[in-house]
Amino acid sequence: MIHVTIYRNEKREYIGFRTNGHAGYGEEGQDIVCAAASMLVINTINAIELYTKDETSMVSDDISGIIEYEIKDRPSKEAQLLMKTLVLGLKQMADDENYAEYIDLTFEEV
Repeated sequence: MIHVTIYRNEKREYIGFRTNGHAGYGEEGQDIVCAAASMLVINTINAIELYTKDETSMVSDDISGIIEYEIKDRPSKEAQLLMKTLVLGLKQMADDENYAEYIDLTFEEV
């Protein structure tokens, strides 16, 4: 199962996330749930890096599926929109009866 924790600050702004695990929906290289979640996460990281001036940090480990991503300081309006888009996509996956057992989405105030 993929576990995703979305981090929010006291103003309820999205300031980062942590992913952990693999979906287990299909064979390695054929797992559409893992591919979809990975694409959402990687695209969000790339878009924040390309389209905003927010300072960020990232730690990742391909074997365990861990990605720890953080927006330093207060996130820009653009970074918020991109993070909201990530959350929208992950929520839709977690709420879909076909994929809900393969992805766990939680929110944490930090």
